[in-house]
Amino acid sequence: MEFAELRRRLRDFADERDWHRFHTPKNLAMALAGEAGELVEIFQWLTPEQSRAVMDDPRTAEQVRHELADVLAYLVRLADVLDVDLLSASADKLRVNEAKYPVELARGRADKYDRLRDESE
Repeated sequence: MEFAELRRRLRDFADERDWHRFHTPKNLAMALAGEAGELVEIFQWLTPEQSRAVMDDPRTAEQVRHELADVLAYLVRLADVLDVDLLSASADKLRVNEAKYPVELARGRADKYDRLRDESE
């Protein structure tokens, strides 16, 4: 499925159920946060090694796929309601992050961008 088709299908799904009136930016943002929380819950007490292997268990893998799909669905709906082109916004943000995190300063480091330059000077 192409991205535009996903957006259209999610819009149609909401419209067919007369849910568009509930899909305010506030409600969609809250639903997105809730679904992200459900995804986080799956990983909450796992070790880093266990989290890397989470897709090895079919039942847990299905949970992860479903929660990721829910997060994506609410994100796409929110962007649609706000008329935000997610692919364009993502490309713009990637350019911003490329400037904030130049390879020569950020490679192999997890520091926030405002700490990279301090330690390299």
